Amino acid sequence: MESSTPNRIRNFLIAIVAITLSVAVALGLKTQTTGVSLNAMSAEAVPLEVALTNGNPTLMEFYANWCTSCQAMAPELKSLKDSYGDRINFVMLNVDNEKWLPEILSYRVDGIPHFVYLNDKGTAIAQAIGEQPRTIIEENLVALSSGSDLPHAQSIGQTSAFSSPVGTKPSDPRGHGSQVVEKS
Repeated sequence: MESSTPNRIRNFLIAIVAITLSVAVALGLKTQTTGVSLNAMSAEAVPLEVALTNGNPTLMEFYANWCTSCQAMAPELKSLKDSYGDRINFVMLNVDNEKWLPEILSYRVDGIPHFVYLNDKGTAIAQAIGEQPRTIIEENLVALSSGSDLPHAQSIGQTSAFSSPVGTKPSDPRGHGSQVVEKS
């Protein structure tokens, strides 16, 4: 009977440690989420048809909900939309939606996030692929809104792989590469 008391104490301590670790992991995962939903941002975005005809310049983003780079950039893009949304269209096109296949092919989307900067006439003037620092995007948005040349049209960042056509998923969505295409 004497040996059961140390076992009970040991089991109790193991249970306390397991509970503590579970709570720590749960809180750690909760703090890593951005709190900004790509679906909510997409629902609030300017429809492409409107953006191409309303006379405002546009930042168009090709994204996917599974894209870790897209998720990482969501809070910054939401903040930029809040600051510049009155003079620049923010358009979001989900690459998993076959509706956008013509645009995916037209802009040669092969990594996401993929950004296309359109002037006030709806003409693509530059593209950037991959995670971009807020300062880079913001400086481009300021130039875009004033009709100036984009200072960071050659920016490169981390991407999540994407292969067209839309119906296929990449074998490794966490695979990363980078590419920038500038149009003159």
